[in-house]
Amino acid sequence: MSAHERGNGSGITLILGATSSIGKSLARRLAAEGRGLIVAGRDEPELRAIADDLKIRYQVPVRVLRYDATDFESHPAFFATCAAGEDGPLTGVVFCQGAMFDQAEAERDFALSRQMIDVNYTSAVSLLSLAAAHLARRGTGYLCALSSVAGDRGRQSNFLYGATKSALTTYLQGLRNRLARQGVAVITVKPGFVDTAMTWGLLKPGSPLVASPDQVARAIERAIRQQKDHVYAPWFWRWIMAIIKSIPEPIFKRMRL
Repeated sequence: MSAHERGNGSGITLILGATSSIGKSLARRLAAEGRGLIVAGRDEPELRAIADDLKIRYQVPVRVLRYDATDFESHPAFFATCAAGEDGPLTGVVFCQGAMFDQAEAERDFALSRQMIDVNYTSAVSLLSLAAAHLARRGTGYLCALSSVAGDRGRQSNFLYGATKSALTTYLQGLRNRLARQGVAVITVKPGFVDTAMTWGLLKPGSPLVASPDQVARAIERAIRQQKDHVYAPWFWRWIMAIIKSIPEPIFKRMRL
């Protein structure tokens, strides 16, 4: 079977933020299933290296597209290129991009807070709204985005980052409600601590609470395959966050979390 035939068999998936650790792991998993891909991000040389490896290793079509998450005016043209159907129909979009800065630094410098808002939330609304309209017209497909357990309850250690993820989760809930009757699945994935460049230096090595990017990618791939509405990655974060959310506010506000 040719690469073109394999890509058409399951449609094309667009990975936004494909150079992230999770994005790269997910790309490998989806390509191994025979899915054609569009890998998108800012670092074009790294994207091309990813694409070359996937095409050789898995014999699937992989396109490289560069975009700027915060250049909102460029998003319609960028997405039109993604949806052009060069290697088959675009049937899925996964939003993997993100930005996180130290809470104290972001409190002192609004530019850092603004960057988290723009990358984690505003760009998601801009890009996923375009994707939602495209998939709704087709009456099939899926949208998947990485939120975070940090958005489940505001904590003094990272509430600026958490607020962007809480907003993203709420947006995805509403989008899921709107698109359910149009045959489009909307999947929210909430990772806990993940060993990535974004969290380097913040986590204790070897902690059982720290997941690898591939563990999260596996949870995303499974959620896409099973058309889940929302999942925690790893699964045990559902119960950790249930406990944290259940703490009464008079007690919670005195805790150092």
